[in-house]
Amino acid sequence: MASLKVACVVALMCMVVVTAPMAEAAISCGAVTGYLGPCISYLKGGPGPSLQCCGGVRKLNAAAQTTPARKAACNCLKDAAGSTPGLNANNAATLSAKCGLSLPYKFGPNTDCTSIKL
Repeated sequence: MASLKVACVVALMCMVVVTAPMAEAAISCGAVTGYLGPCISYLKGGPGPSLQCCGGVRKLNAAAQTTPARKAACNCLKDAAGSTPGLNANNAATLSAKCGLSLPYKFGPNTDCTSIKL
């Protein structure tokens, strides 16, 4: 009986160890910046957004389909916005709408990422 309890605990711990990284691995900042790399000239006040930029915005939206992934992407965007000299806050805030996406929040250096939900 004791060995059955130990086996159940070990099996449960294996399930937690296997699923925990998947639950936490939302989206990397490298992926976020990769998707939005073509948008940098627009985000700095240039014309656009370009077709490549909007394609990246749509890919990012498709990659971040859970609340944790959206929060992670938001934090990456917020950090990038804060460290990008010459960022046009209005262009950043309207980028998703300009690319045809209707999101319930705008991105920028002051976005509250904790309030982001799917």
